[in-house]
This record gives sequence, C-alpha cells and structure tokens, in this order.
Amino acid sequence: MALVTEETVMHLSKARASLLGDVEWNKLHVPGESALASGIYRCEGCGDETISLKGARLPLHDEHKHRDARKVQWRLIVKAQTKF
Repeated sequence: MALVTEETVMHLSKARASLLGDVEWNKLHVPGESALASGIYRCEGCGDETISLKGARLPLHDEHKHRDARKVQWRLIVKAQTKF
C-alpha cells in the first residue's frame, strides 16, 4: 500500500475510476509491458509496489518473482501528474 504523511496528503486528489472505462486504472499489465502512465504500480499477485514512468517498461519476471505460482500483473494505483 502506498503511504503518505499528514504533510503530503494535501497534494493527493481522488480520481473517479470506472470499471467500464479509464483504461489506465483498470488494465493489468504483464511484466515488461510499457506503463500507460507515470505512477505507482501494484503487483496483483503479492501486493508489492514499484514506480514507473509513462512509456517505461514494468519489471520483468526475473526482476520481480513470487515463490509460488501467483501471476505477476501490474495495476496502476497512484497516477503521477506530469507534463509529458
């Protein structure tokens, strides 16, 4: 889970995501796929998080492993506001 402090929480705003739209929020990315947006991505298999810039590849299987058979899939959970 992404953590914030009392001093930084004022810089967050809540996004309204829809199950039918907003591909950035609802898409599950496979390892090595390009990130659709800059931000924090959470592994759906284990809950670990990573950061990625828009267009950069998400961690590969050999960079993020599970001890069991859970799939590595990345979901955007915090989108960064960027000018690019």
